[in-house]
Amino acid sequence: MKNKQWQGWGAGEQAQQHYLIEPRSLAGGGDVRHVSEFLRASGWRDKSKTGGPLAMESPDRTVRIAYDPYVLPGGWTIHGAASGHQDEWWAVLGRQTPVEIVAGLTDALTQPRSAHAPNVWAPLQDQNWSDHPHPDHVTATSPDGNAWVQYHQSPGSESSWWAGAKDGQGNGWTAQFAPSTPMHLVQAFSTALASPEPVMRPLGRVPQSTQIRTTSVSVLPSQLSAWQQARITAARAATWARNTTRGSRPRTTARPHATADGARTRR
Repeated sequence: MKNKQWQGWGAGEQAQQHYLIEPRSLAGGGDVRHVSEFLRASGWRDKSKTGGPLAMESPDRTVRIAYDPYVLPGGWTIHGAASGHQDEWWAVLGRQTPVEIVAGLTDALTQPRSAHAPNVWAPLQDQNWSDHPHPDHVTATSPDGNAWVQYHQSPGSESSWWAGAKDGQGNGWTAQFAPSTPMHLVQAFSTALASPEPVMRPLGRVPQSTQIRTTSVSVLPSQLSAWQQARITAARAATWARNTTRGSRPRTTARPHATADGARTRR
C-alpha cells in the first residue's frame, strides 16, 4: 500500500513536514516571496540589489515597498507618494509580521479600490473581536487576547492606526499606519489579520510559543509549488484583465487635431 502511494507522488519526490499554525498572527514572518512574487506577477518592478534588502516599486512609481531584515528592528516599510487627492502616506510593519498578513495590504495595492466605503472594524467584528472604547482611542482585541487594532485620536492631534500581536513570552510584532494611509488598505490589513485561516510553516520555522496551536501535515514539494504558482497565476490574470480593459475603453470624444499639451494615445 505504501509503495503505491509513493508511486503516485512521482519519481524521487518525498513528503516534507510542515505545520498549520493558529492563530496566524503569531506564526512568525514566513517567506517574503509570498509578497514579492505576487507583486512581480502584478507588474511591479523589482529594485532589489544583489544581497540587499527587498525593494519593489509599483508600475506607476507612486508606491514603494521594502523589507530589510539586516537592520534593527527591521521589517516592512511601505511608502506612497502624494498623487491627486491622496496625500503622501506610509505604513511600517515589524519583521515578525506574518507574510500572509502583510500580503493582505500589499495585494490590495494591485487591485481596484472598492466602490464601498471602507470599514476597518467590520472584519474584526465578523470574527468576534471585542471593542474597548476610550476617550482618546478605540481598541479591538482578538478573542484570544493576543492581537489588537487601535485607532488613536487625541484633541489637537492627527488620528492614527496601530496594530500588533504578542504572546505570553513577549514575542510578536507591531504595525503603524500614517494618518493619511488610505482606509481601504488598513481594512485589507485588518481582514488578513482577523482571518481564522491557519498559515503554514515548514519544520524548523515554527515559533516557540505556548499561545499557538499546531497541526502537523505532510506536504509534497510539487504541492507547495502548485499552491505558489496558483497565486502567481491569479495575479497575472488579474493584471492582464485590467490592462485589457483599459486598452479597450472607447473614446468618449473625438479630436480631429491634438494640441501640443493635449492627451496622447498611450502605446
